[in-house]
Amino acid sequence: MNRLEGSYGAVLFDLDGTLVDSAPDLAGAGNEMRLYRGLPALPFERYRPMVGSGARGMVGVALQVTPEDGTFAALRDEFLERYEARLTRESQVFGEMLPVLAALEAHPLRWGIVTNKASRFTARVVSGLGLAERAAVVISGDTTPHAKPHPAPLFEAARRLGVLPASCVYVGDDERDVQAGRAAGMRTVAVAWGYLGLGEPIAAWNADAVIERPNELLQLLAMT
Repeated sequence: MNRLEGSYGAVLFDLDGTLVDSAPDLAGAGNEMRLYRGLPALPFERYRPMVGSGARGMVGVALQVTPEDGTFAALRDEFLERYEARLTRESQVFGEMLPVLAALEAHPLRWGIVTNKASRFTARVVSGLGLAERAAVVISGDTTPHAKPHPAPLFEAARRLGVLPASCVYVGDDERDVQAGRAAGMRTVAVAWGYLGLGEPIAAWNADAVIERPNELLQLLAMT
């Protein structure tokens, strides 16, 4: 596996689908909406590819309602309330990510989180999963005026860490992560274990590297 060239000031991770498997709780909220309406629960696999689309994707799967529908706003709010009530009931850090985070901390190399998830959810997920004390920075979707694929959240993370964006590596499971990272001048790593969505295949995202397993990140960083 080719290694990413240069030295590193920090490694930044997307949250959902990259660092944390939040799909079970997001899908659970969608199915709660269905059950409330007398509809049967859908298989988890129906929801998983659309997790990266947030409430829009989950409401779309659960009730086949798009943002153009007049009922969407109320359904979105209901979904978010249901999700907020079960944020970490089933969500957990991907098991294979735990030794990767430990290796970064032992190096030591600071790591942080940059997500499009709203801060009202991010803070509780990060805290509830024991990551708040470990992450050097946490940037949510509403921390800056723009969310990914705009580079503003990544610039803000680098600013708070006191490092140059060019010295950062951004790791994510969505094409918007790669777009944001490239726009910020960071090296980008796309992860194949994430939610990925239904858009362009991961090989077409033009990331600097694509990895299948979390420990491959340490190889890219020349830490193994």
